[in-house]
Amino acid sequence: MAVVFCGTAVGTRSALRGAYYAGVGNAFWRTLHEIGLTPSRFEPEQYLRAAALGIGFTDLAKNVSGNDVILRQEHFGRDALRQKVLKFEPAVVAFTSKRAAEEFLERPVEYGLLEETIGSSMLFVLPSPSGAARRWWQVERWHELAELVRNRHGTVTTEIS
Repeated sequence: MAVVFCGTAVGTRSALRGAYYAGVGNAFWRTLHEIGLTPSRFEPEQYLRAAALGIGFTDLAKNVSGNDVILRQEHFGRDALRQKVLKFEPAVVAFTSKRAAEEFLERPVEYGLLEETIGSSMLFVLPSPSGAARRWWQVERWHELAELVRNRHGTVTTEIS
């Protein structure tokens, strides 16, 4: 697996649609194509197609959905995430918000590549693609991630039949 994207928790709209990053203003799928990690722009419901490209998805809080403001410490499955990463060994775990990375690591973080790893998996922090987080948006960090993934894992944009 080239990269696993890890959010805090599935949003309300995504939970209703049964798909990752499905909120109306979410820039995730558009950005994934723009940075070259997908050969075309996927719809959120096509997230399973991304697995063939070496792209996976998870959330730190697996048993709750909604906006980050509702999340409490007991919602976060730090140990479960660590075990999944050690089992599947993605080249990169990309947190799709500072909150997700900070809750996982239990410390403040900056955007970009972190010094910490989980086994052989590198950790990378992205600005949230959510429309609610638009003021912190920096597509440049997403380009940095794509370059890291290509350098570590090779190209992931083969067309899927």
